[in-house]
Amino acid sequence: MSMISARIERLPFARFHMHLLLMGGLGYMFDAMDAAVLAFILPVLRTAWNLTSVQIGVLGSSTYIGFLFGALLAGTLGDLIGRRAVMMSALALYCAASIVSAVVDTWPSFFAARVVAGMGTGAESAIIAPYLAEFVARRYRGSFTGALAGFFSFGFVAAALLGYFIVPAYDNGWRIVLVITAVPVVMLLWWRRALPESPRWLESRGRGKEAEALLDRIEAGFAREGHVLPQPVVEAAAPTGTGGTLLANFAALLAARQARITIMTWIMWLAITFSYYSFFVWIPGLLVQNGMSITKSFAYSIAIYCAQIPGYFSAAYFNERIGRQATIATYMVLGGISALGLAFAQSDQQIMAAGIFLSLFMNGTYAGVYAYTAEVFPTPVRTTGAGLASAIGRIGAIVSPILVGYLYPNFGFGGVFGVTTTVLLLGAVTVVLMGVPTRGRSLEEIAAGEVA
Repeated sequence: MSMISARIERLPFARFHMHLLLMGGLGYMFDAMDAAVLAFILPVLRTAWNLTSVQIGVLGSSTYIGFLFGALLAGTLGDLIGRRAVMMSALALYCAASIVSAVVDTWPSFFAARVVAGMGTGAESAIIAPYLAEFVARRYRGSFTGALAGFFSFGFVAAALLGYFIVPAYDNGWRIVLVITAVPVVMLLWWRRALPESPRWLESRGRGKEAEALLDRIEAGFAREGHVLPQPVVEAAAPTGTGGTLLANFAALLAARQARITIMTWIMWLAITFSYYSFFVWIPGLLVQNGMSITKSFAYSIAIYCAQIPGYFSAAYFNERIGRQATIATYMVLGGISALGLAFAQSDQQIMAAGIFLSLFMNGTYAGVYAYTAEVFPTPVRTTGAGLASAIGRIGAIVSPILVGYLYPNFGFGGVFGVTTTVLLLGAVTVVLMGVPTRGRSLEEIAAGEVA
């Protein structure tokens, strides 16, 4: 461990970290609002622009297409040009594209704007957790990053409220909602100007003097608040290398023992994202076909969205209590059990209860996934690894509706739930068997253990 890392590890959790949590969390909240509100807008556009089912399907995929490329670009650029620059650029791109999507009058233009906006949200989502986790000491990192992801839940709840109360209330309600999701981001961009670059990244790029000067300013802020910092303790750890070129960074992800960790993150992200979108995109419609209309009700939707909040924040708590691997695996298994409960539900009350638990555990899994992904890669390739894993996970979001659309007519509910719960269980087993423990370990200790 270097002196830079040792100085970060001695920092107590204080106002500085709360500022990071708020700035990163609000970004996640707007990302979630942007993605979720599309479900409330598309039915209006179908009527207003006389769209076919194919055109609606294309528009529905626009955000996920952009998300995939945005996550991949953010990860690679985050290691090459810096975490902060990518985060700020992604937010600006999202804001501009969202405003454009609010004023266009044709579906191809709307599709293009939504793809670009999705690139912004994908880049933002991929970069925030690994960027901000580099500022947090080991004893707080799992809860901090899990709570950071928890802001997604606030965005989904806000999107539901906007979708139910604003979209149908005005002739151009959908345009108003898109502006509402974009305009506050301008203020967030203003606030984020004060966010520093990651000292760990600066050091990994050979800019140690800048990292030291930055930490001097951060520690001065702690001193002004009355915090007395202990002497930094430099622990023995194998060097994790320095940043390289784009190709060198990709090669490092699949070199030696790091390859196992990289592949584990790909499987983990694919499993949770495939299953999540299988359950929440298709299941309500399938239940309606079976006469269970409650899934189209406002009460059901709000309950599902609100259940995300305890899901994310309970998992953030368990990240530090039982570790990231155990949290992810447990929530995946409980999510699968909840899905089976939904499949065999016979009444509206049973559907409501199973849906709430499904939302709680599936979203809680993400709090573990975001925290874990931000930890298991060395600093020089951290955002490349996290961005690539997130991008691969989006393939699951794209594939799952297609596969479920094939399974249901041929194999019924049993086929749909059988495949999705099997994928979840495989993801849980992969994390347990192929992952590495990260609770109570510095980022340098984790990396040295896997690349030495």
